[in-house]
Amino acid sequence: MTNLSLEHIAATARSGQALSDAQIRALVSLDPERLPQLLAHAHAIRTVRFGNRISLCAIVNAQSGRCSEDCSFCAQSAHHGGTESPEYPLLSPQEIGGAARTAKEHGAHRFGIVASGKFVGSDLLKGFAAAVRAVAAQGLVPDLSPGILEPEQFRVLKTAGLKGYHHNLETSASHFPKVCTTHAYDEDVRAVRAAMDAGLHVCCGGIFGIGESWEDRVELALLLRSMGVRSVPMNFLTPIPGTPLAHREPLSPEEALHIVALYRFLLPESALRICGGRQTVFGSGRKKELLVSGASGLMVGDYLTTTGAGIASDHEEISRAGLSVNPTAV
Repeated sequence: MTNLSLEHIAATARSGQALSDAQIRALVSLDPERLPQLLAHAHAIRTVRFGNRISLCAIVNAQSGRCSEDCSFCAQSAHHGGTESPEYPLLSPQEIGGAARTAKEHGAHRFGIVASGKFVGSDLLKGFAAAVRAVAAQGLVPDLSPGILEPEQFRVLKTAGLKGYHHNLETSASHFPKVCTTHAYDEDVRAVRAAMDAGLHVCCGGIFGIGESWEDRVELALLLRSMGVRSVPMNFLTPIPGTPLAHREPLSPEEALHIVALYRFLLPESALRICGGRQTVFGSGRKKELLVSGASGLMVGDYLTTTGAGIASDHEEISRAGLSVNPTAV
């Protein structure tokens, strides 16, 4: 068995060791006919760390539209006209608490408060603190995706009960200028590091199918590993009318599964959470295949501006895959 055989690469990943450049290239260039074998190995790697449990999380689009950033995939950017994305200020604590209660009833353990925009002023910070308390009051772990925060703002929100910070890097540093021009990649990286320094659980990943190469996908994964990120949301492009990527074809299920499996090999200790675009790419017919591809978590319910999968069918497919929901997963 050579060190470039799939079996040897999988054994290396299961041990927690970093893969060599040659091993990574072998995974990326794997014959498509061997995808089932790749998925089986990826699932075995995730089982070492996560057993047969899968975690569920949910979000609320707590403040929508008129974002100052020009991310090419996002319907909420003020730079893209005609997206028909809803626009409203931060929801009340009562509304956010109600959404959290519904998510808890559907089996979610963590609940993310997601707000459009880059910077957070003092009034909005107070609103976020109230929203965090409202989620915690429902017995869920409160997470927040507010844009870029300063260290003092993290301290305020931690005092209010914040447990997790969500901030995606979206893609590699190499590809990012083709995706967003209104801020630098380093700003995002600094924000993630600041949250980790503050002692928060950090959820940081990307979106795939936005024109990135396999090299970009590998670059992002290796950066996340080097930063010590242990929770990685994996989103897939849903082309939205009015955005610059409106006419881009969604990824095939096979390519998306290949990406998930690759990330499991590269990030054996990290929770891989399948989030936005799941319905667009996988529909309802590939759920079981997705659940045994190396993923360890699902976002349930709706996403920011698109509709999610049926929660009852999610639970049914989790059971069919021989998995069970982890009620206390980080």
